Amino acid sequence: MMTLSVRQVRFRFLLLITLRWFPVGLTIPMLVLLPLERGLTIAQAGTVAAVQGFTVLVLELPTGGFADAFGRRPLLLIAGVVNVAALAVMSFADTFALFALAWLLQGVFRALDSGPLDSWFVDESLAADEHADIETGLSHGSVALSLGIAGGALVSGGLVWLGPVGRVSALTVPMLVALGLSMVSTLAVALLMHEARPARGWAAVAASLRGVPVAIGSALGLARRSRVVFALIMVELLWSFGMVTFEKLMPIRLSEVLADKDGAAALMGPVSSVGWAASAAGAALVPLLIRRVGAPWAGFTLRIVQGLTIVAMGLLAGPAGVITGFLLTYAAHGAANPVHAGLLHRQAEGEYRTSLLSLNSMVGQPGFAIGAIVLTAFAQSAGVSAAMVAGAVVLAAAAPLYLVKPKFREPIDVGTPSASALTPGGT
Repeated sequence: MMTLSVRQVRFRFLLLITLRWFPVGLTIPMLVLLPLERGLTIAQAGTVAAVQGFTVLVLELPTGGFADAFGRRPLLLIAGVVNVAALAVMSFADTFALFALAWLLQGVFRALDSGPLDSWFVDESLAADEHADIETGLSHGSVALSLGIAGGALVSGGLVWLGPVGRVSALTVPMLVALGLSMVSTLAVALLMHEARPARGWAAVAASLRGVPVAIGSALGLARRSRVVFALIMVELLWSFGMVTFEKLMPIRLSEVLADKDGAAALMGPVSSVGWAASAAGAALVPLLIRRVGAPWAGFTLRIVQGLTIVAMGLLAGPAGVITGFLLTYAAHGAANPVHAGLLHRQAEGEYRTSLLSLNSMVGQPGFAIGAIVLTAFAQSAGVSAAMVAGAVVLAAAAPLYLVKPKFREPIDVGTPSASALTPGGT
C-alpha cells in the first residue's frame, strides 16, 4: 500500500469533499419544485422529505459500528452506491411512494456518509506526520464544502435556464447531471482513498450496536443533569423546525411571486449560491458580536434576527423582497452556527463531548422532519407566507433559551460509556 504525504492527503481530502457536495448544490433548488411538477401537493412534498430525517435519526449512531468494523473507505463506497440509487429514483419518481423511497435512500446515504471522510483525513494525516496541522485542513474542508454547494447551485440555475432537453423537463436535467457526477464521486473514493485497517467483521458491528443504548442513555443523562444542556438541545429542536422555512418553503414562495416554477428553479440556483456566500460572511463576522455582547447574548440576538428575516421573506412583495429576506436569513444562519456549536462544546469535556454533539444532531433530525410535515401542511391550507411566519415564530421562540444559567458549576457526570458507544453516526 502506498504511503501518502500530509500534502497528498489534504489534496485528496479537499477534492473528494468538492466532488461529494457539488452534486448536492445541483439538486437543492429542485428537491421541492420537482415533486410539485410531478403532481405532488405541497403537504405531500413535505411529508416525503421528512422520511430522510427520521431515517437518519434511526441510523445516526448504529452506522458508526460499520465504520469501525469495515473501515471508512468501504463505508463511503456503500454510501456512494446508495446515493446513486436515491438520485436515480428521484429523477424518475412520479408518485408519492417513489419520492418517499428516494428520500429513504437519501437518509441511509446521509447516515453512512456522515463523518468517515473527515475521520480518514485526520487518521491519514497523523499517520504521515504526528504533528500535522489537521485543524487547518478541516477548516479548508469546510470552505471546499461551501464552494462545492455554491458552484453546484449556480450551475443548476443555468441548466434550468437552458430549458428542457428533449422529453426531459428543465427541472429534471440538474438531477440527471447530479446522478452522473455522484457516480464520478464514488469512483474517486475508490481510486483516491486508501487506508490500512484491520478487518474486524460482523462481531465489531454487533458490539457497536449493543453500545447504542449506552450512547443514547449517556446523551440523555447530559440533558437531565444540566439545565443549560437541556436548553441548548431545545434550541436545536426549535431551530431545526424553523429551518424548513428557508430550505423547503423558499422555492415555493419564489415560484408564487414569479408565477413560474421553471423561472423560480432557474433563479434559485444563483440565489442559493449567493446565500452560501452570505452564510460564510455571517460566520466570519460573528466573533465581533461575541466579543461585544458574549456568546449567550449573541445566540439570543441571532435567533431573533433570523426570525425577523424569515418573516420578511414570507411577507415582502416581489422577487427582490423575497430574495433579500432569504440572503439575510442565510447570513444570520451562518453566524448562529458557530455560536451554538461553541456553547455546546463548553458544556462537556473529553469523552462526554461526542455524546452531547450526537444528542444535538439526533434532536435536529426529527425537528426538521416534523417541521417539514407540519409547515408544508399549513402552507397548503393557509398559504406559504403564513407557514413561513409560523416557522419564524417557532425558531425565534428559542432565543431566551440561550440565556439559561447553570444551577451550579460542577462538571457533568453521566458515567463512563465505552468509546464505541460514543461514536456518532458514520465516523
